[in-house]
Amino acid sequence: MMYLRSAVLSLIFAVLAIAVTPETAASHAAPDGFTELAKRLSPSVVNISTAQTIEIDTSEAKPFEEGSPLERFNDFFGGRADRDGRVSKSLGSGFVIDAEGHIVTNNHVIEDADLIEVSFPNGDTYEATLIGRDPATDIAVLKIDTGEEMPAVPWGDSDSAEVGEWVIAIGNPFGYSGSVAAGIISARNRDISSGNYDDFIQTDVAINRGNSGGPLFNMDGEVIGVNTAIISPTGGSVGISFSVPAELAQSIASQLIEFGETRRGYLGVRPQAVTNAIARSYGLDRAQGALVKSVVADSPADKGGLQRGDLILSIGGRPLEASRLLSRRIAESEIDKPVKIEILRKKKRKTLTVTIERLKEQVTDEEKIRREVAAGNAERSVAGISVEALSEDVRERYRIDEDTKGVRVVKVGKRATASGKILKGDIIEEVGFERISTPAEFAEAMEEAGELDEPVTLLINRGGNYIFYALNPTS
Repeated sequence: MMYLRSAVLSLIFAVLAIAVTPETAASHAAPDGFTELAKRLSPSVVNISTAQTIEIDTSEAKPFEEGSPLERFNDFFGGRADRDGRVSKSLGSGFVIDAEGHIVTNNHVIEDADLIEVSFPNGDTYEATLIGRDPATDIAVLKIDTGEEMPAVPWGDSDSAEVGEWVIAIGNPFGYSGSVAAGIISARNRDISSGNYDDFIQTDVAINRGNSGGPLFNMDGEVIGVNTAIISPTGGSVGISFSVPAELAQSIASQLIEFGETRRGYLGVRPQAVTNAIARSYGLDRAQGALVKSVVADSPADKGGLQRGDLILSIGGRPLEASRLLSRRIAESEIDKPVKIEILRKKKRKTLTVTIERLKEQVTDEEKIRREVAAGNAERSVAGISVEALSEDVRERYRIDEDTKGVRVVKVGKRATASGKILKGDIIEEVGFERISTPAEFAEAMEEAGELDEPVTLLINRGGNYIFYALNPTS
């Protein structure tokens, strides 16, 4: 009887195992293959090549001076450098996001490029126009005009992507176009200390040089990330790669297409991470949210009633899991629109209404250079002496006090008359007994002295010690 009962129970469990196991296994099973996805998606993924003209100073490339009997050997010993500069090429990936030909890639793929070309898997190559770029998130948008509708891929919901899901990447590692690699999502919300908006998707997909800017797809063929960075001691894939989430990349791309620039929200608080101990002191059972350690005067936060010590729990109804996500949530908020911010203040929950303003972005490198040129602060070089302005950044970096005026020496050419006498880091305060405060004033004073073809006196501040030095700018 006991044997029969055992046999019956064994049969029941066996039946249950047959009924349940296939369904459970199917929900976590690896796909049979990626053939159909690769065929469908590859035509929208492009190879991006760029070219940049680099100015070369060939004056120091000649080992023998002009007039020397050996001058004719300069070309042989390395003086054959291209006087018009050389062209540097880089490779990356990108993907078409609409029929009009807009292409998303990484900012670092196209930064400083004079020429951008995109090539499709079928061999078609087009020159692309830069629509806009955002160094803060490393996203850029290009556009090509072909006169035809372009094959595009759709954006997906990266916020719903979970650890363990299968994903594939298509790109151009080391220039091998149309390469497909598969893996899983290893982690979410990764902070790799690349900026204020770090919220990366980590995968074990084989991402290598040349994959930058390429798409990360889910199994529905939707873009859930833009492949951006890897961690590697060798320079090749070791199974740790990071992608900008589609939610963020799509928002940035839309702004770049519409405005040619990003328009982020601004709150005006300085947050602090919430530890488990701090969370318990606020009556929470786990670490979450962002602790306000200071509020900027007259900012949206100040106007909305936020105070130091408030612990922000949610923004616009969305829970704030960690303090480092605060910048992204605020950046994505609608400008000039009120948003509900839930806080804990002295262990009591409150909801404040704050109107988000537009963040005044840091100027781009191009705009910074333009402003420096306009102000006469761009780096100048005369008589082999290169100088820079005493900007706030330079003063802070080299600990130069506010009372010190002049320009800082950043380089002295090996063949310059001042070589070995004027040193990198010296502050030139006067030229010809006249005070100077910008590189433009330094260059003008040196050029005027050069026209007279006679020595000019420079007042050098070397670590607080003053030295006079005379040189002829034309010698």
